[in-house]
Amino acid sequence: MNLANSFVLDLLKSESYEIYLVGGIIRDTFLNKENHDKDIIVCDIDAKIFAQKFADKYNCAFVPLDETNNIYRVVFPDKVNYIDITNPINNSLEEDLKRRDITINSIAYNIKTDEIIDINNGIDDIKNGVIRAISEENFIEDPLRIIRAYRFASTLGFEISKETLNIIKKHTDKIIHPAIERINMEILKLFGGKYAHKILLEMDKTGIIDILFPIMLDVKKVPPNTHHHLDLFNHSIETVKQIQTIYEISEKAVKEHLDTIDFGGETRLAHLKLAGFLHDIGKFSTWTIEENGRHRFIGHDELGANIAKGILKKQKYSKKQIEYITFIIRHHIYPSSVVSAPNINDKIYMRYVRKAGENSIDLITVAKADRLSARGVEVSDEMVQKNISDLNKLQDFYLKVKPTLKPLPKLIDGKEIMQILNISPSRELGEIINKLHEEQLEGNITTKEDAISYIKQLKNL
Repeated sequence: MNLANSFVLDLLKSESYEIYLVGGIIRDTFLNKENHDKDIIVCDIDAKIFAQKFADKYNCAFVPLDETNNIYRVVFPDKVNYIDITNPINNSLEEDLKRRDITINSIAYNIKTDEIIDINNGIDDIKNGVIRAISEENFIEDPLRIIRAYRFASTLGFEISKETLNIIKKHTDKIIHPAIERINMEILKLFGGKYAHKILLEMDKTGIIDILFPIMLDVKKVPPNTHHHLDLFNHSIETVKQIQTIYEISEKAVKEHLDTIDFGGETRLAHLKLAGFLHDIGKFSTWTIEENGRHRFIGHDELGANIAKGILKKQKYSKKQIEYITFIIRHHIYPSSVVSAPNINDKIYMRYVRKAGENSIDLITVAKADRLSARGVEVSDEMVQKNISDLNKLQDFYLKVKPTLKPLPKLIDGKEIMQILNISPSRELGEIINKLHEEQLEGNITTKEDAISYIKQLKNL
């Protein structure tokens, strides 16, 4: 086997113990995919002892992952490559491979003899592009494997076998049993996959979407209208699809930005597609139909962000993840509003850049995806093309000015405002701070003297 990052393999080969590479590294090698995460099984020494010795020997970090199941991580100094180390279940490699989730993850490789152990025919399933459960018992033992099956289908583009789908349908109700943090991790990896939109539709057929995202029960009640050729649920999934398509055809700078891992251990792209899936969840509660038959959803962006915040907090996403996803939902209409302004100029563009900040590309991407996903009878091709063209100009402006951007200076803080105006902490203070910030965004206030003059003027109104 031609394994990538062979320096890690060379280090392992130099050890005197019986060691097997297993799981993802083997699968990814057959698929010619890069992999920095190596799972190994050591058979003749305790995994913890081996991990500690190996970490000390090569100046690596030692991280206990799951002491109950004797799983330990060694992170190399480059902080890119790492090894997860464990012992085989019941000291049997064969039993260990039979207890795994799907066949393509159950292949082992003896690093000393170059022998491949494939008792579950995982190599054939890799060649045929199939996700196949090793056993029903394994999915019952850990129902997270249901979501993992869909996750690998999303990232690899493989088909889930009929037998595995039958197991999933039989045990769908069990997916709420694993820890919510484990579920979230798999969901984000799923959204990071190229085929997430297809897999979301497949998951909906088994009822899993409604269990993981109960808000979608309301979303599904909103039908197509003159601006949307799809019902709201399918519009949401189409938005996920369009985000992926936009990413794939984007220039290098955009791709690099969306590929960054700034929170949650997954890319911005994965989080953006989750936000795209949720971007219209406020529509059901703001839905009205006018006398002329037009559907209106006034304030759905703000309400949707608030609903999403409650959902994500309950599901124990991190503060940064929640802030990002709710920001995207709250402002998903904003880029199109900006570019539709009359007499648009660099000052208007700059105000957008200041307000969206490091999420400028993300918001533009979701705005494009939203536009491309709504093609009702009142939406002409010319309207769509102009909107996308205008959004591209806004993005070009951002990329042009990005290297010179500096944070807006804090000209005056809340404490100083209270002293100058002789007021106490209050809603009034918050409104003054917000208005001052808006004036800074507009470029109307640039000095501390300007700020003091402005707040005094506000107080006298």
